[in-house]
Amino acid sequence: MIELIKPYILAFIPMFVAANAIGVLPIFISLTEEMSKEQKRRTIHTSVLTASIVALAFLFLGKAIFLVMSITISDFKVAGGILLFVISINHLFPKESDQHKLYEDVGAFPLGTPLITGPAVLTTSLVLSGSQGLAPTIVALLLNMIIILLILRGAEFISRIMGRAGMKAFSKIAYILLASIAVKMVRSGIDELIKSGWL
Repeated sequence: MIELIKPYILAFIPMFVAANAIGVLPIFISLTEEMSKEQKRRTIHTSVLTASIVALAFLFLGKAIFLVMSITISDFKVAGGILLFVISINHLFPKESDQHKLYEDVGAFPLGTPLITGPAVLTTSLVLSGSQGLAPTIVALLLNMIIILLILRGAEFISRIMGRAGMKAFSKIAYILLASIAVKMVRSGIDELIKSGWL
């Protein structure tokens, strides 16, 4: 029995670390602070659904797509990091005309990908499928998506505790955190490209 469930446990733990559900929470709260309850609910479902679809698609097709397009995980990190940085700057210094736009369609991007399903999850899923098997990797991935769904649904409770003033201050910190994540992704990608001889 232990040997039967062991691959699932060994797949779940690194996937949980890679998904970093707790780390996504402050970004989610900041990006959705002006949304209604219905908009937040829709955003949660969109982000988790997008993250799941992207992760599963990459698990089956990632290697082939990257090979055909000559793209590496390092390239993905650099591109994703640049896009995240632009988003964080737009939220830190929004224009009047962009205020409403900034709170639309954040479920698929940047929440679904690359925040929930980013380079860490994509890389981990490929490694685990080879070491633990496809079925344990898929189960671990889906279980982590369910955990993220539950954590994001609890964001409303956290928001009420912090209050509006606290949320405003928290949102600015979260956007700086988002910019830092973006820089880290770019730095990591460039570092990997240099080590691999691409740069």
